[in-house]
Amino acid sequence: MSKKGKIIAVSSPSGGGKTTIVKKILHQFPELVFSVSATTRPKRKNEAHGVEYFFITENEFKKHIENDDFVEWERFYDYYYGTFKSFIAENINSGRSVVLEVDVKGALSLKKIYPESFLIFIDPPSFDELVKRLKNRNTENLEDFQKRIDRAKMELKLKEKFDFIVENKMLEKATNEAISLINKIIKE
Repeated sequence: MSKKGKIIAVSSPSGGGKTTIVKKILHQFPELVFSVSATTRPKRKNEAHGVEYFFITENEFKKHIENDDFVEWERFYDYYYGTFKSFIAENINSGRSVVLEVDVKGALSLKKIYPESFLIFIDPPSFDELVKRLKNRNTENLEDFQKRIDRAKMELKLKEKFDFIVENKMLEKATNEAISLINKIIKE
């Protein structure tokens, strides 16, 4: 029987740097499979269906919930986000390790189903810096921006539940630390 692949979830509040770090991890470890989540939120101009997310309707998403197709899902910012069970199972059962870029609650839900998974929290240097990063992004209206800020406060309180915490004060240092962690995990 072949060895099972590992499950590695990278999380942070919005603006914490998880997307940038995950992209660098995937570049460093091309053998890792990136788990593309489903979402009902509108596609941003720099995103492609099936690359950053599977963009589906709310009705489609609700059918997947009814069918218990998600390993984790959540509704926040008035949109649904979720990770397909079939995608995770197919990859790890064939020996491929999967990297997920998920929100904090999603990572903790994943850990309940896959206790052997590894959770990495990307910690912003400060709450003020996080707010500044989100403002500079300029990707949401004021109402959605405030929802992200409120959610970030809650998510920061949950970081101690993660297996590893990487402080993202300096992006290059945080990326190297995350790469080092991934290297240890996949060589285990």
